[in-house]
Amino acid sequence: MTVTDELDEAARADLVERKECKRCRAPAGSPCRTHMGTVATRYHTGRYEGVPGLRSGPPIRIPADRNPGTAWAAGPELPDQAPARPGDRIGYARVSGRSQDVEGQVTALTEAGCVEIYPETISTRHKEREEYPKALAALRANDILTVTRLDRLGRDMIELIVSAQDLEQRGNRLEILSGPLAGMYDPQGPGKILFVMFAAFAEIERDFIRDRTMDGLDTAAAKGKRGGRPRAVDADRLAIALARRAEGESVPSIAERIGIGRSTLYRAMDDHDRAASLAAATDLTTSRSASQ
Repeated sequence: MTVTDELDEAARADLVERKECKRCRAPAGSPCRTHMGTVATRYHTGRYEGVPGLRSGPPIRIPADRNPGTAWAAGPELPDQAPARPGDRIGYARVSGRSQDVEGQVTALTEAGCVEIYPETISTRHKEREEYPKALAALRANDILTVTRLDRLGRDMIELIVSAQDLEQRGNRLEILSGPLAGMYDPQGPGKILFVMFAAFAEIERDFIRDRTMDGLDTAAAKGKRGGRPRAVDADRLAIALARRAEGESVPSIAERIGIGRSTLYRAMDDHDRAASLAAATDLTTSRSASQ
């Protein structure tokens, strides 16, 4: 839901009437008129197509207090509007896993002058982002949503395009601090096309990184090397742990003695027990087949 979704009919009308209608020539501060010289029942679409959050919604009705259907008369002239305030930077930071550090992004956003920062850790398995809608809600007129890289704005092409549409509805700009797409972008008008292209580039780049990573792992495996973290419980520690367990010592006590976490040791023992059971079952099947 956008900010304009929450406005009542009169507030929507006030937004529309800030500009002259190019179709019926109704001046700013006046409702639209029909060719018969009466107050129209709806504002002409072209009058509010430049109002963020209204151009994509349903037609805007002229409120009853403007007397639709009666003889049209120009409304009072609008006072000169105050100059637009300079926009603040609202930061959004995201990492995909608990092992990743979001603080580096927060630091960069702080140094860029963000007055508010909304960091979150969310994996690709979770569809709903909690902090991103809060960052959007914090944006006011002329504010800028700032991210360290374009791929922090979304986890795939669809999410990036939806994010661009969110900004376009609000009339806000996007600032990217680093990467090949660093700069300030306006998602309205031609910027919409740029956003789609940027989203495609970001997804293609992630695919390239994924492919290079898999190629590297395949090459390492061919040389007898395995990627990933070293095993927390090596063969020697597991042998010691199994011997202590056989003597009746509890797993928590064993874990403390050999200096590893309880859950890690439980998993290692479970894996060992399953492998041993499978090996025993295989041996039993083989011996039965040989005796027949």
